[in-house]
Amino acid sequence: MHSLSSDKSQSWLSWSLRGVLILLFMVLIAKLIEVQVIKGSYFRNLSEENRIRRVVIPAPRGKILARGGEILTGNTEIKKRIEFTDTGGFTLSEDLTGAAEEEVITDYKRYYPMGDKFSHALGYLARVGENEVDKINPDCPEKGPISSDSLIGKTGLEEKYECLLSGTPGEEIIEVDASGYELRMLGKKDPVPGQDLQTTIDYGLQTEIANEMNGKKGAAIVTDTTGRILAFYSYPSFDPNIFINKGNNNEISSLLNDDNLPFFNRVISGTFHPGSVFKPLVSITALEEGAIDKNFIYNDQGVITINNYSYSNWYFSEYGRTEGSIDLTKAIARSTDTFFYTIGQMVGPDAIAKWANTFGLDSQTGIDISGEVKGLIPTPSWKELTKNEPWFLGNTYHMSIGQGDVSVTPAEINTYISAVAANGNLCQPRFNESLPAKCKKIGVSKQNLDLVKEGMGKACSQGGTAYTFFDFSERHGGVNVACKTGTAEVGTDGTPHAWFTFFAPADKPQIVATVLIEKGGEGSSAAGPIARKIADYYYASFAN
Repeated sequence: MHSLSSDKSQSWLSWSLRGVLILLFMVLIAKLIEVQVIKGSYFRNLSEENRIRRVVIPAPRGKILARGGEILTGNTEIKKRIEFTDTGGFTLSEDLTGAAEEEVITDYKRYYPMGDKFSHALGYLARVGENEVDKINPDCPEKGPISSDSLIGKTGLEEKYECLLSGTPGEEIIEVDASGYELRMLGKKDPVPGQDLQTTIDYGLQTEIANEMNGKKGAAIVTDTTGRILAFYSYPSFDPNIFINKGNNNEISSLLNDDNLPFFNRVISGTFHPGSVFKPLVSITALEEGAIDKNFIYNDQGVITINNYSYSNWYFSEYGRTEGSIDLTKAIARSTDTFFYTIGQMVGPDAIAKWANTFGLDSQTGIDISGEVKGLIPTPSWKELTKNEPWFLGNTYHMSIGQGDVSVTPAEINTYISAVAANGNLCQPRFNESLPAKCKKIGVSKQNLDLVKEGMGKACSQGGTAYTFFDFSERHGGVNVACKTGTAEVGTDGTPHAWFTFFAPADKPQIVATVLIEKGGEGSSAAGPIARKIADYYYASFAN
């Protein structure tokens, strides 16, 4: 017989067990509601993603072409097999053994057929940095976020025209089984190739200059008078293919640590004392300011002495001889330093700086690649502010022959000489053939420009400093060349920068070229022969 207390205890235990069962049942119901209703779409998506794989189809990058259609930068097709991973992703393998047709997609590898002959203008591709992943290029937002495995342009035309050249990847949607094997394709979106870039570069001329300058540290740029760039070269150079091909880390590191700076674009990023190629600008300044005219005559004595300081002419320093009575055209032809000391003193540094600014020698040219710097044209106020020193007459003399603190890029020199050739039409240099010419007329007298051009024509004739061009006219059907040599002292080792700039024909210019050999010696002997090769090639190959 059970006691009352025993019955009560059993009753309490029974109801407790029932309560626990009810609670567990309610928890189970709640969990089922969470899985099926509240998070149903989430788990369905997980299941779907495990069953469906999205494969990115690479898009070919647009080619970069020379003006004749030659490939400067192109793509090599590489067939790859899609291999799915256990983690829900995929890899692309070049092993196509046993691959079905639907398992193979086309990938692309960038290549640069000219190697190191055009690299500073072309630039190169590199994988995106961590801070660039999933970002959208504001210049082409329609192409979407940048993926972590993307290669994008880092310098040169590859960088400048990234939006034009880059394509939009496609996608395949593939259903797989539990083991990751493909069952069927559910859909496909084809990639959109990038657009080609047609440049103004002449393939043959570019190759010719690269071959001629190989081993000579410096820069060369060739344009027409509207700014189309026909050739563009900086040495030392590099092969952009090393950034595409694997296993070149040591070579890249070696180039990055090279004291000769092979990645440095000397055409637009290097500033150098211009020496005598600056003298046509000083001539224009003196003419435009009314300090001299075509009848001005100067009697060269070989040297000017001021307060026990002597400023001599190169002809006197090297040969002990003087020019005697000369006018402006002969002074340009003979590059007579004492003449330019004198007219520089007559107009003063601020006037020279004003006209240098007019011709763009202290500003970027506007070329359509990045990395350009601007030159420096000193003035008394600049010197006072920067060096806390007064301006002396000797500073004016040095400025008047392109020395002292005057410093410019080869691209700036070529652009200013092009404006002289084109009767005061100053144009931005450009690579993109589809860009219209962007020029402006500068306020300079055609009569004064003609006088300067006459002097530059004499520099390339018998008696001038550019002896490499003395026989050009007779060898090229009477075509006359206008030019200026430059030998710019630099540093303390006594080896100057060698410059040569020219345009041709002298009366109706089609081509403008500037060559700089860094610490190469005299302009006529170091840079002149390369300039002659440029002119010879142009008139032998494709001049109208």
